[in-house]
Order: sequence, then structure tokens, then C-alpha cells
Amino acid sequence: MIETILAAAVQAPNHYKVRPWRFIVLTGEARARLGDRMGQALHQKNPDASNDLLTRERAKPLRAPVVVAVGVDKPAVAQAVELENVCAVAAAVQNMLLAAHALGLGAMWRTGSAARDPDVKTFLGLAPDQHLIGFVYIGYPENGPTPSQRPSYEDRTVWMEE
Repeated sequence: MIETILAAAVQAPNHYKVRPWRFIVLTGEARARLGDRMGQALHQKNPDASNDLLTRERAKPLRAPVVVAVGVDKPAVAQAVELENVCAVAAAVQNMLLAAHALGLGAMWRTGSAARDPDVKTFLGLAPDQHLIGFVYIGYPENGPTPSQRPSYEDRTVWMEE
């Protein structure tokens, strides 16, 4: 199922076919190791953080049986633009979410300070200055899929004619 989700992700449009996404799939103990690194990162930024806060930070990757960290490659060709790479990877994440839900799984895209932390990025095999646009948590939902209701598009749309 995870391979199906990743196959859907890479169908996202991207300029110059540079395929700027990086997927790091964490299962089992790898999630706990990520949690330890996230806890260390939080403690380095906030030495006065309570043990409770550090424990909660370490437990975040354990919220789902699969966590996919999603990174963005820097432009490798002269005509590629960094923002376009970020947008392409965001589209890939959306494809992941749609595919997971189509398979009856729950999936959630999360960010937070860990996604910007150089040590967390290094742990995941990314460069410290590389974008980590988030963590996709994937698993079976306890109560079935619960799509969220969003406000309408109407107050965010302008129609222009001729």
C-alpha cells in the first residue's frame, strides 16, 4: 500500500521533469529513533523544556505505523526554480494523501519545528539547508475516515471576465 501511495506521489507535475521529491519511509524502531532526534532538537532549542514536553515530542512519530518524511531537492538544472520544486513536492504530498484515503487509510501531513531542524534533516539523510516540507503519518483510522469540512472557496475567489 505504501508503494502504491508513493507511486501516486510521483505523478505530480514538476517543471523540467526534475523529480525533486525525496521520500524517507520510517516504520518500526526507525520511528522511535526519529522521535529521539526530534526530542534532542527540541531540548537543544529549549534547554528548559519540561520532561513532559520532551516526552510528547519523542512520541510524535509513534502516532502512526508509517511516517514518510518528505524532502525537496535543490534545483539541479539552471532553468529550475526552487519555489517550483517546493510546489511540485507539495503536489506530490497531496497525491499521497488522496491515494492513502482512496485505499481506506488515514493520512495526515504535519510540519513543526522538527521539519526545519538541521539535525533532524541530517538524521533523515537530507542536507541541513534542504527543505523538509513535512511528515506524512499513515495508518488505519480508528473510527474510519473523517474528512474535515473546509470553508467555501467563495470568499477567496475573484472572477474576471473579458
